[in-house]
Amino acid sequence: MKTAWDLTPTKITIIALALSWVSSAVISSLINRNILKPLNHLTDATKQIAAGDFDIHLDHVVNFFTQESELGTLVDGFHYMAAELSSTEMFRNDFIHNFSHEFKTPIISIRGFARQLYQGNLTPEQQQEFAKIIMDESEHLANMSANVLLMTKLENQTIVSERKEFSLDEQLRDCMLLFEEQWSAKNITINMNLEPIMYYQNPELLSHIWINLISNAIKFTNEGGRLHVSCSRNDTWVSVTVTDNGTGMDEETAKHVFEKFYQGDKSRSTPGNGLGLPLAKRIVDMAGGFIRLKTMPGIGSTFHISLPINPPSEPTRGGNVIIEK
Repeated sequence: MKTAWDLTPTKITIIALALSWVSSAVISSLINRNILKPLNHLTDATKQIAAGDFDIHLDHVVNFFTQESELGTLVDGFHYMAAELSSTEMFRNDFIHNFSHEFKTPIISIRGFARQLYQGNLTPEQQQEFAKIIMDESEHLANMSANVLLMTKLENQTIVSERKEFSLDEQLRDCMLLFEEQWSAKNITINMNLEPIMYYQNPELLSHIWINLISNAIKFTNEGGRLHVSCSRNDTWVSVTVTDNGTGMDEETAKHVFEKFYQGDKSRSTPGNGLGLPLAKRIVDMAGGFIRLKTMPGIGSTFHISLPINPPSEPTRGGNVIIEK
């Protein structure tokens, strides 16, 4: 006696086909939901990125099954890329704004005082004063142009060329002598504790570091202050320290002081263009070293530069600045 459950070859075939169709539908649904749709979202997000919209979040395209998969890794990488591009765009906009401001201000000043000289009716004292302002602002523009060109060159350069052995301690003495007029005028006490060091590197590049650090230390040290410069070495590192007892920096200024055109003095009353420390940082990057900054408002600042005895073949990227309280 046959029942409804008796399986004939035809029924078996039908059931097998049905199960195959159901499993195919389930697999297709899983693939579509977990792979194809997320990839479509990524494609759309890529188009948004290309259009300049970097505020993109794709957390909804991954789930429990795909979070640890290659797809999850791809989404994480996409988020990181979008964040980096957004940061770069903000930096570009800030750079344009600051660059325009730094160039526009002295040009307006030069134009105004030149017009006064052209119109005449000035006393000899006024003529001399206005001429000096024009000379100072022109020097400011020339220095800024040179620093911008140097920064652009270094940002597109990965290999440090023209290395040779030179006396690092002697270079530090020469850099200090460049500013003798400035530190003498402010009656700043100079203390140099320099260990004799022969170092193999590009001396012209390194001189930009010391010139910027020493000039800043003098600029922000008050009348009758103190400035200390030292250098030493061990088997792996060369260290240079520049310490002043000047105005120092608050925490917010210290965090941004290595950014191009950033100036802690918002009034712009202190001479400078905000490129000195970014240049120093870039050169330290290229040399494979790092910078440690310790500063407090009203106490002063210490910049500690560490450079490797054996520089890397490529510049270091990020993480080379340490801020201490």
